[in-house]
Amino acid sequence: MQPDISIVVPLFNEEESLPELVAWIDRVCTENKFSYEVILIDDGSKDNSWDVIKNLSGDYPGIKGIKFQRNYGKSPALHEGFKAASGNVVITMDADLQDSPDEIPELYRMVMEDGYDLVSGWKKVRYDNAITKNLPSKLYNGVNRWVSGIKLHDMNCGLKAYKRKVIKSIEVYGEMHRFIPVLAKHAGFNRIGEKVVQHRPRKYGVSKFGWERFINGFLDLMSIQFVSRFGKKPMHLFGTLGSFTFLIGFILVAWIVIDKLRLGVDYGVTNKPTFYISLTMMILGTLCFFTGFIAELVVRNAVDRNVYLTEEKIGL
Repeated sequence: MQPDISIVVPLFNEEESLPELVAWIDRVCTENKFSYEVILIDDGSKDNSWDVIKNLSGDYPGIKGIKFQRNYGKSPALHEGFKAASGNVVITMDADLQDSPDEIPELYRMVMEDGYDLVSGWKKVRYDNAITKNLPSKLYNGVNRWVSGIKLHDMNCGLKAYKRKVIKSIEVYGEMHRFIPVLAKHAGFNRIGEKVVQHRPRKYGVSKFGWERFINGFLDLMSIQFVSRFGKKPMHLFGTLGSFTFLIGFILVAWIVIDKLRLGVDYGVTNKPTFYISLTMMILGTLCFFTGFIAELVVRNAVDRNVYLTEEKIGL
């Protein structure tokens, strides 16, 4: 039977928290009469997390596990979890007990009854270090809201709920787990909501994330915006940039030529910085233009060049 809820939990070295987390999820789902599956993705843990998962699968019939050969990161773990999920609503959460399973019923209701495609948690009150995590997170989310246009306070919150068709329509790769709402929006899922959720102090282990995630996250956001907007029409970007740059260089050359004709032989063209600036801009414009042509050739030969998401069909 298709379960009501699939709970996808990526993890790395969380052997201590897993029994408590699974027992908590089971209690909440049982009390609310949800059929469920929990997909635990062991991202190359060095401790005994996989042995714990195997033991839990014997105690709880809804437990499923995936083990990576080595540590690949959260995005690949979510990707594999999404592939395996079969529930009507898919909920993601972290394994460190900082996300509360008590939020599951309301997240489920917001998707099934309120009609949201995606509901993202907002840890309004946090128990992280104010300097190393809270302040950078506020800045990071502010930039995300400005660039993406999605008004979420905590885009990177691990506690989220999705309609099943959302997670089957997007591909999470690299470090793109931080921007799943952006991926969903560009796939046509515009009903994105937010819920204030409880954030709990870490009970076991240490945080697995460092400062580099903020730099990498900004670069990934730029990549998503670029690919989503110009992935199937790169000439629109490179052709525009090339034409504009070449035109400015050409105007500067025309200006130099007019000055040469007006001032006569004493006017030294190659002694002027403007000459080299105009020459450089014309070369850059030409290169941008040819980059657009090459990118168009790549897109035209891509196997997914005409793959688009459809809402529904009649008579087909």
